[in-house]
Amino acid sequence: MNATANIETPANIAYVFPGQGSQAVGMGQEIYASSPAAREIFQAADDSLNTPLSRLMFEGPAEELQDTLNSQPAIMTVSIACWKAWEEFLGKQLPKPSALAGHSLGEYTSMVVAGVVDFPEAVQLVRERGRLMHEAGVHRPGSMAAIIGLQELALTQICSETGVELANINSDDQIVISGDKIAVARAMDLASARGAKRTIPLPVSGAFHSSLMAQAREGLSEAVAALHFDEPSTPIIANSDCSALTSGEDVRRELVQGLCQCVRWKQSVRSMVESGINEFVELGPSNILSGLIRRIDRGVHAVSLSSPASIEKLAANT
Repeated sequence: MNATANIETPANIAYVFPGQGSQAVGMGQEIYASSPAAREIFQAADDSLNTPLSRLMFEGPAEELQDTLNSQPAIMTVSIACWKAWEEFLGKQLPKPSALAGHSLGEYTSMVVAGVVDFPEAVQLVRERGRLMHEAGVHRPGSMAAIIGLQELALTQICSETGVELANINSDDQIVISGDKIAVARAMDLASARGAKRTIPLPVSGAFHSSLMAQAREGLSEAVAALHFDEPSTPIIANSDCSALTSGEDVRRELVQGLCQCVRWKQSVRSMVESGINEFVELGPSNILSGLIRRIDRGVHAVSLSSPASIEKLAANT
């Protein structure tokens, strides 16, 4: 790919990175084929993990890619490959973001882009995160469900009644709950009875972003403590409280605490918009976050970069 567009660097742009659930067999193949910089990232992931992760992404099987042990490093790899391809395409014209943000796993991707941790170390860290989360799910089984069309206040009341927890506040009309399997099923029934448009059980191996992940948090804390964290070159907007993470220690603390806390994506986006950001670029294998961002605030522009064609289109239209 060769850049031809003359792009002025906007000061009101944020790069965002998706989390688990955005994986699909075949993801990243076009970027791999078209960009030498992206190929280096795929190779670095395979080398760092000592496993043919790229082949699993490109060829499957889907069940193996779905395993949190594989899906987390795979999604990070594709997201960083898209960022490197975007950087390679634009060179010095690459827009410098005012903020970075990621949904759950995506926070780890954002810290790579911010220069906090190198990619090889980060992809090892998220694989360990996936392993710890899976083990916690075996130790304390749980489930998650997306509730569509019910206000946060009403769902908070249902959580209080059933013992489940808010896991992701994705938009005004999409909230994910997490907890014990029986409790989640009861909460889904109550949500339907109180006006939810849909309740969707999620294909996950545990109650992520809930107190049932406490066992995983201890192991993650040890893994994070073993790494050196540099200062982020760009503020990272935290999932847990929407604050701007501006030091390596801030990032370290957020990664550990965030494992059992709610991902407040809606509030994070609104915080960025209030700071003056009105352009969002999602880098990764899907357009999940860009779609959510447009639903959160219809006045902003949000696009997804997941292929050579999308990179060229954004360059031409910027």
